[in-house]
Amino acid sequence: MIDFMFHMPTKVIFGSGKLKELANPANVPGKKAFIVISSGGSMIRHSYLTFVQNMLNHNGVESVVYNKIQENPILDHVTEGAALARQHECDFVIGLGGGSSIDSAKSIALMATNEGNYWDYMQSGTGGRKTPANPALPIVAIPTTAGTGTEADPWTVITNSETNEKIGWGNDSTYPTISFVDPWFTLTVPPKVTAFTGMDAFFHSVETYLSVQRQPTSDLLSQQAVQLINTFLPEIVKEGQNIEARTMVSWASTAAGVCQSLSSCMSLHSMEHALSAYYPQIPHGAGLIMLSRAYFKHLTPHMPERMVDLAYFMDVDVDSLPEDRRPYAFVDALDKLINNIGMGELSLTTYGVKKEDCVKLAKNAMETMDVLFACTPVKMSEEEVAAIFEESF
Repeated sequence: MIDFMFHMPTKVIFGSGKLKELANPANVPGKKAFIVISSGGSMIRHSYLTFVQNMLNHNGVESVVYNKIQENPILDHVTEGAALARQHECDFVIGLGGGSSIDSAKSIALMATNEGNYWDYMQSGTGGRKTPANPALPIVAIPTTAGTGTEADPWTVITNSETNEKIGWGNDSTYPTISFVDPWFTLTVPPKVTAFTGMDAFFHSVETYLSVQRQPTSDLLSQQAVQLINTFLPEIVKEGQNIEARTMVSWASTAAGVCQSLSSCMSLHSMEHALSAYYPQIPHGAGLIMLSRAYFKHLTPHMPERMVDLAYFMDVDVDSLPEDRRPYAFVDALDKLINNIGMGELSLTTYGVKKEDCVKLAKNAMETMDVLFACTPVKMSEEEVAAIFEESF
């Protein structure tokens, strides 16, 4: 029996050169923008911020810039950004950059219209489990990386540094009102960041295909995203100026974001959230890569049919394999992909993770993002989760 809900309220404008359509008054949901960018300086260095402000100026739209967002965005910056957005009476928020900037923009947009502490609204861990009284300000997402898919979903992931909790949250008002996915703006992304963000999109696709929340549309989009990333991600890691390949991976990222709206990620993401909550120097995509092979090896015996599907999506000649090896063909193809993007030697040791933290990380993953364990078709114990961390060294 098929049983699902389909809700995708975001207007997505996709294609190289399409960000120019921000100059169209119909694509601007207010008169004063609060623009959220990272602290790294790339949006200024590559003149992307200036480009966006020039497009806004066509409509007489003012802007205020907040430029403190870090790789794993934190609660303090959400609080500070929301206060500034209120102070300057901004009526919509733009997230410009990678997933961290756009996620922060979503959270700032919510807290610009609601009282209290952002953590009051988290539904797990030490969160207050409250419901926001008001919808977020309108959100415009302008991704300059291809990976998180946050331009096509309501989710925003923020870290509470005091409690070492990295929790995802969202509601209908944190879907972007409009998203501009312009692959031209991804041409300047360095190879390592390209690899990490691209693999984030890959795992969104894989997890939503396996999740108990899956549905027909998410299955179709997951299949295409897996195929595209497997084919084109190695190409753009090696040759970043290939706009055709960049476009394919940008679409795969957005498609995987839609999948996160229609289906759900699984406990692999919970585990990575715990990892980068305690070790914030670990990029999200790197954390997923390091945990993925041990994780999917653990899942394979419990859901062999879907694992075989994933191997087919990655162009594996599954039928030529011995029958007992076919379910593991996906893990082998995953290992090949990781090597093809130059990340084959990556392990938890690379980032100084301590083996004695594995139990603590497992406990954190299961307590702070328990909902994604519920979306995983395989019931996992804390001991099994800790063992996956241990196998990832």
